Amino acid sequence: MTLDILMPFYGRFDHLRAAVTSVRAQTSDDWRLVVLDDAYPDTEPGQWVSEQDDPRVEYRRNEHNLGVSGTFRLAASLATSEYAVIMGCDDVMLPDYVATVRALAARFPTAAIIQPGVRVIDENGAPTRPLGDRVKSLLRVAGRKPALYGGERLARSLLRGNWTYFPSLCWRVDALRAHDFRTDFDVVLDLALQLEIIASGGSMLVDDGVCFLYRRHPASVSSWKATDGTRFVQEAQLFDESARSFRRLGWNAAARAARLHLTSRLNAALQLPGALLSGRHDDRILLTRHLFGRTSR
Repeated sequence: MTLDILMPFYGRFDHLRAAVTSVRAQTSDDWRLVVLDDAYPDTEPGQWVSEQDDPRVEYRRNEHNLGVSGTFRLAASLATSEYAVIMGCDDVMLPDYVATVRALAARFPTAAIIQPGVRVIDENGAPTRPLGDRVKSLLRVAGRKPALYGGERLARSLLRGNWTYFPSLCWRVDALRAHDFRTDFDVVLDLALQLEIIASGGSMLVDDGVCFLYRRHPASVSSWKATDGTRFVQEAQLFDESARSFRRLGWNAAARAARLHLTSRLNAALQLPGALLSGRHDDRILLTRHLFGRTSR
């Protein structure tokens, strides 16, 4: 099983270099890497990738900036294998990532999504465990691993709090293409896709073996869009839609979790002091409304 590693790029050169180097250091040689440059203004990182002496490494540059969802949709369309990863250009694969997910896919061939074990690092590569990631670990489905999860139990768990790490996920390409990334989201598009796959009968394999380093830093899209409130507008829309769709399926516990979206509201509460201190009036109003479940949709 060749693993397609699709890496959208728009960011720091040093982080990209670490990400690409980590892929080339895999113990398994059965992978293909495509770096998708989303028209980043500095051409030096792309030049470096294109000069890699490795036939498995491909570099593509978008003619114009497609944004997060556009580049993710393009990445999915470029997959040629049965399984693919849409890896962050600032994340790091440990040397056994490809070997690990290949073995898990072989053992659990019905899994539409594979979530391996992840460790969080900061912008400099040092281990870190911010509050949000500590909460993720508490919300993660319990039980012996590896194990398959699906149906209402999995949907409810993710709606209580998204404990997955999108750049580390290995997707079965047929499931990925059957739904695709939504163009109206650029922060919660990963959760939206997971919920669509689960609602259509797809399952997720969860393992504890750490083989991926997820980089948490202030410049990431999810971080800065949380501070300006954009994230919560998107989350409110997704939760509202999910509550209705899961109610139609008869998944009442999942629908209730979507309506409550408790951890999302608590996250808004954590962002509120910063908005108050900075004098960002509009953000303060948006965060307060989301905290009380009244975000504009």
